[in-house]
Amino acid sequence: MNRLQPYLYKLFSTVFLAAVLLLMVTPIFAQQNRGTVSGHVITNTNKPADNVSVMLKGTKYGAVTNDDGDFSFRAPQGKYTLVVSQVGSQSQEAAVEVIAGKTIVIPQFTVSDATHGLQEVNINANKTNKFKHKKSVDVSKMPLSNLENASVYNSISSQLLQEQQVFSVDDAIRNASGIQKMWEATGRGGDGGAYYASRGFVVQSALRNGIAGNVTSSIDASNIDRIEIIKGPSATLFGSSLTSYGGLINRVTKKPYDSFGGEISGSLGNFDFQRVSADINAPLDAGKKVLLRLNTAYNHEGSFQNTGFNRTIAVAPSLVYNATERLSISVDAELFYGKSIGKPIFFFPYGVTIAQLGHDRADELPIDYKQSYMGNDLTETSRSTNFYGEVKYKISNSWTSRTNIASTHSYSDGFGPYYYLLPGDSISRNDQSTRKSKDDMIEIQQNFNGDFKIGKFRNRFVGGLDFFRDNSNQFFFGSTLDTVSLKGNQNYGNFNKAAMDAMYATGTYGFTYPAIYIRNTYSAYVSDVFNITDQLLASAALRVDRFVNIGNYDPTTKTRYGAYQQTAFSPKFGLVYQPVKDHVSLFANYQNSFRNQTGITEDNKPLKPEHANQIEGGVKLDLFEGKLSSTISYYDIKVKDITRPSATPNRVIQDGTQLSKGIEAEVIANPIAGLNAVLGFSYNDSKYDATTNADVANRRPGTASSPYLANFWVSYRLQKGTVKGLGFGFGGNYASDNKIINSVSQGVFTLPAYTIFNASAFYDLKNYRIGAKMDNLTNQKYWIGYTTVNPQKLRNYALTFTYKF
Repeated sequence: MNRLQPYLYKLFSTVFLAAVLLLMVTPIFAQQNRGTVSGHVITNTNKPADNVSVMLKGTKYGAVTNDDGDFSFRAPQGKYTLVVSQVGSQSQEAAVEVIAGKTIVIPQFTVSDATHGLQEVNINANKTNKFKHKKSVDVSKMPLSNLENASVYNSISSQLLQEQQVFSVDDAIRNASGIQKMWEATGRGGDGGAYYASRGFVVQSALRNGIAGNVTSSIDASNIDRIEIIKGPSATLFGSSLTSYGGLINRVTKKPYDSFGGEISGSLGNFDFQRVSADINAPLDAGKKVLLRLNTAYNHEGSFQNTGFNRTIAVAPSLVYNATERLSISVDAELFYGKSIGKPIFFFPYGVTIAQLGHDRADELPIDYKQSYMGNDLTETSRSTNFYGEVKYKISNSWTSRTNIASTHSYSDGFGPYYYLLPGDSISRNDQSTRKSKDDMIEIQQNFNGDFKIGKFRNRFVGGLDFFRDNSNQFFFGSTLDTVSLKGNQNYGNFNKAAMDAMYATGTYGFTYPAIYIRNTYSAYVSDVFNITDQLLASAALRVDRFVNIGNYDPTTKTRYGAYQQTAFSPKFGLVYQPVKDHVSLFANYQNSFRNQTGITEDNKPLKPEHANQIEGGVKLDLFEGKLSSTISYYDIKVKDITRPSATPNRVIQDGTQLSKGIEAEVIANPIAGLNAVLGFSYNDSKYDATTNADVANRRPGTASSPYLANFWVSYRLQKGTVKGLGFGFGGNYASDNKIINSVSQGVFTLPAYTIFNASAFYDLKNYRIGAKMDNLTNQKYWIGYTTVNPQKLRNYALTFTYKF
């Protein structure tokens, strides 16, 4: 398979570029002699009506209203009848004349609230470009369309996850361009969630609806409406505690609606995969002011290896109380319980070079791909219990107040097996256990949003205050059981609970590591998007952050040490020009992030916060009546004030720099009815510069992951006939060689490039849906790693039946 990798990469690149050119050129020629039809649809309770169909009768021209109830589309010049329709109610019509080069604003339509609630269940399967969700209130903490936003982000919709039959956020991320999984969730309290690489930097999924929402196990997708991956340094609006220089991952959850409905699903697959999930929504009072939605799932999966399993339970209730037209209160919870055996992770021991190891690629290691090298009872229990509340008050037609509070709690107790690769084709078998480890986070955030004019200039403004507290009470301990050969017939099952319990019963710990600390962050920020004209927008934002580390606690001496405080400023600027309004957007941004640091320099000065600065520019497209959405950008990130060792004891030199630049492209298309596609491609060039530690200078960091990434998914659903609703999907992911060890002293070790193909089939009707999927169609052996070697799942399949009501 490795010999095919260069050809597969060329195939991915050629297909992607050809698809982009075809999908972009076609609609450009179609724009001539057309006018624009726009308008607004509300419910009879004066709320925006989203997902309502608006069409020109007897034509293919039309749109579906967005989250704000707005619609806009282009059509050839002429006289038409406009039809506004939704499931369960009578359609409405109005005469309209389209004039070339002009925008016609249709008088406001009103639809019934009672039937509008059915839209979420019924409309998404057939909406135009259903994989596109490019308007967000979280990305910039204000409502902005993608074309108005100078930042770059990907949005992965629940419709795409449903079609692919993806059940976890960890697997869903494969649909975003320029991001790669590095490490699967371990379940450890505090830091146990999956790790990814974006733009050359490590990132985790730690935000939910724009505020703290850390989950340390594999995150179930049962309550996910969409996933937003915001690219580049993003501390100005989101701080540095839960983000990275590569960006952030924000989970947007499902919200209650005002009618009864839902679905129940069951799934079975190989590797002992079993799953049951439910999504139930109901108004709790006659006036439909109190709305409840409950998402829950039970998930069990064995392993493609001889031992291993992962069992999770997720419960996520969401309650909304619309007290008045101005005031709404929402309360949510996410309760995750997990029990699992850690997946095999192979580390490289300090002091052992790749030359001494005798192998410099994962596919050359004498590791049995289906062997876990452990027994079946080294289990770990994990819990994440997260609670959220929001009070939203409309002060006036121009100003809104949003008060948010999040309380997240993670817990773990049990074993964490791992291995060191050793010379002579052997491994050491080790454990890093947690003992009733806890990590508690609280975030309180107050935002004031304004949409107002100064003179004739429109301003969209947010000003906010934020308090974040991380209270860690974790205890890690572990030891090495033995060293075993990777060759011959060995009794690998003796690395088990009984063996480790016996070792720990004697008080023999190879190491202990308490992580007991309290860190508080106090922040204030402002951001404004200023319309210079309808087509030219400028944005500016600034954050001030006061970080207070109360210090680490030593349980032996019962004292705290290492307390320090730092203040950091984080600015952000953007410029957007739309040469074709609402269709073509040229953008540029400057974005900043920082990382607090403790220590002393050679000249006895305290360390400054490390800063990352990004300059980015590109183009965003929304063409062909919304059937083609694309973002293409080039970015350049420079991290300064990185520390390196000093010849003076207990001192460091703070002059290191890391550079990361590259391109990213995404296309989301619906060229004909029923045919949908998502395409992504990225290239990243990341390295430490010459002033950094000489051991890694001018080399790609081992945590930057693969420089070339590509992803695609194409599906088709039959639109008419006796098998209307039958559909098929096919997609895949490509990643180039990944140098996870890359230094002068240790050498270079590579995870080989891989290409993974996935497919699904589904039959979606009004009251039920049947689906089948197969991932890793070619049964490819491949590895990911966070400076480690982690074997990944072989060919797997699942069958799903869903009843909708």
